[in-house]
Amino acid sequence: MTSARLAVDIGGTFTDLALEHHGRRTTLKVLTTAAAPEQGVLTGVRAILAETALPPSAIGIVIHGTTLATNAIIERKGARTALITTAGFRDVLAMRNESRYDQYDLNLALPEPLVPRHLRLAVPERVDNSGAVLAPLDESAVSALLPTLAHEHVESLAIGFLHSFVNPAHELRVREIVAAACPDLPMSLSCEVSPEMREWERFSTTVANAYVQPLMARYLRRLESELRALGLTAPLLLMLSGGGLTTIDTACRFPIRLVESGPAGGAIFAAHIARNASLPRVLSFDMGGTTAKICLIDDFQPQTARSFEVARVGRFRKGSGMPLSIPVIEMVEVGAGGGSLARVDAMGRIAVGPESAGADPGPACYARGGVAPAVTDANLLLGRYDPAHFAAGKLPLDRPAAIAALERAIARPLGLSPEMAALGIVEMVDETMANAARMHAAESGKSYTGRTLIAFGGGGPVHACRLAEKLGIHRVLVPSGAGVGSAIGFLEAPIAYELVRSLYQRVSTLDITAVNDLLTTMAAEARALVIAASPAGPFLDSRIAFMRYVGQGHEIPVPLPVRRLSDSDIDTIRGAYDAAYARFYDRPVPGSDIEVLSFSVRVSTEPRSETAFQSYPIGEIGREPTGARTQRVRDSVTGEVADWAVFLRVTLMPGQRVAGPAIIAEDETSTLVSFGWSAALDQFGYLLLDRDDI
Repeated sequence: MTSARLAVDIGGTFTDLALEHHGRRTTLKVLTTAAAPEQGVLTGVRAILAETALPPSAIGIVIHGTTLATNAIIERKGARTALITTAGFRDVLAMRNESRYDQYDLNLALPEPLVPRHLRLAVPERVDNSGAVLAPLDESAVSALLPTLAHEHVESLAIGFLHSFVNPAHELRVREIVAAACPDLPMSLSCEVSPEMREWERFSTTVANAYVQPLMARYLRRLESELRALGLTAPLLLMLSGGGLTTIDTACRFPIRLVESGPAGGAIFAAHIARNASLPRVLSFDMGGTTAKICLIDDFQPQTARSFEVARVGRFRKGSGMPLSIPVIEMVEVGAGGGSLARVDAMGRIAVGPESAGADPGPACYARGGVAPAVTDANLLLGRYDPAHFAAGKLPLDRPAAIAALERAIARPLGLSPEMAALGIVEMVDETMANAARMHAAESGKSYTGRTLIAFGGGGPVHACRLAEKLGIHRVLVPSGAGVGSAIGFLEAPIAYELVRSLYQRVSTLDITAVNDLLTTMAAEARALVIAASPAGPFLDSRIAFMRYVGQGHEIPVPLPVRRLSDSDIDTIRGAYDAAYARFYDRPVPGSDIEVLSFSVRVSTEPRSETAFQSYPIGEIGREPTGARTQRVRDSVTGEVADWAVFLRVTLMPGQRVAGPAIIAEDETSTLVSFGWSAALDQFGYLLLDRDDI
């Protein structure tokens, strides 16, 4: 019997499951259990095994993604962490790089460091930028800190010294000294977590890793044990922020690599759909219960980056959060989901998010104790959801509770009816997402002209048409399995690991031997981590140099040949950088020397062979489906109430066209076909929505 593959994605409101077995795919949503996330996973696993009548032994692999690390940082619920660093540099975390994300704000707010100042401990030592020891490590000063660690009940330790990315000897020695006295204390070393130049970013990443390490290690080991108790003996792999999979041991060691694991799965899902549908330019739109994620995908590949920010103080404001130097799929994440809470702000305006009702208590209409209105409550009052069939009827919605919440928090203060308050909430959340998408495109130097919006997640298809209108997009695709897109994306991800390390070089004096030695070492380390999860090859390597003209502040990634470099490659590398620079800034800078700051190596298994999508014969194009019921819906643009036809997606045949306004319902989400739009099912079962005025 062919082994089944199970993917589980924990979100802030729902835990999504996708199971591939015997050429079929079964999906399921259950409420997340925030206090003990593994319990929601176990509930979902039991339910999906029962639904498919599969024994636990039939599962050949379990792939998991979670937002637990991200939430711990944002909510400040991580371990009590200390930092040991170079004498004189204990305030790097607080001083940051002295840039201001808003230079005119005299009351500028910045996130507080995860380590308070009294736990940022300094010891004498110094290494220069070439790795030479200027001052030896004062081991007695390290030993003198041990009583402080015990007295302060430190639960996790970060170690970060200047220039340890070129010479890690002092960090390694500190670990030996501390481990001898505190063998059970988790430790994160900057030379292992983020061996790159720029000490603030490196220290920030290392501290964040230490901050979430005890929490994540306990959770992952607990989940592994509970799955074993259920009879699942399959390997447990974790989704990384960069789009690859890794072992539970690696995830426990570097949990900071998991902070964007769920959203990464959604981007992989959208890229896979784009390839199947032959759409080279798309916008991925993943709206769940707590957040919305937006990602640009070109030539079937999501944008990637080697750093991003978490816990931003300024909404959408780059530079207002904590930097994490890890490989990530680049996207913008907005606190706008079905559970996002609405309120009237100090200026008398409707504001939505980023606070969320989550799964417990959830929106008011969940009837689980929530009293504040959420986006789901607003959608319910607008008629977009059938209260009796929400989540396949497993979570009936309480309309009177939603009305009461909206009346109390929004309608009465603004002198509106609850229905018009709901209209305002939905319009505000749609504009918030559109604004974030516009900024993301501007920062990426791209536009939305000619793109297709791929909408998924529980809320994505509900809001897709309005978001597309705001962005000037004329086509929307809603794939099958849209409600659990991130979990399905996990099933398409390769086992992969990426390393980034700094080695300063100038192209005019490039030390080919040093570069080759570094790339060889990195490839061997990454390959070992991949082999631990997938011993059988073949494996794919890719290499990148991060380069800039001398004196500039930002680097551009330039691919390198996957082999030992020779002196004859130098001119080719220079030409590749000039061409890449011209793509970004229109023309190169002749005569300027180029410097390389860092190198990246990624090792992965080969991509899965294309999923065998069943092709359905196309019937009469444009033939209207029959048998629809109707539902009273208030249009979010005109505010008018009318009867909208409601079709079940499973009853639609390829080629049939649904003219808006209409709702196409399925177990895990619903697709709104707004006024001026029409939808048709293609031969792969995808819903394609087009604006009729085009």
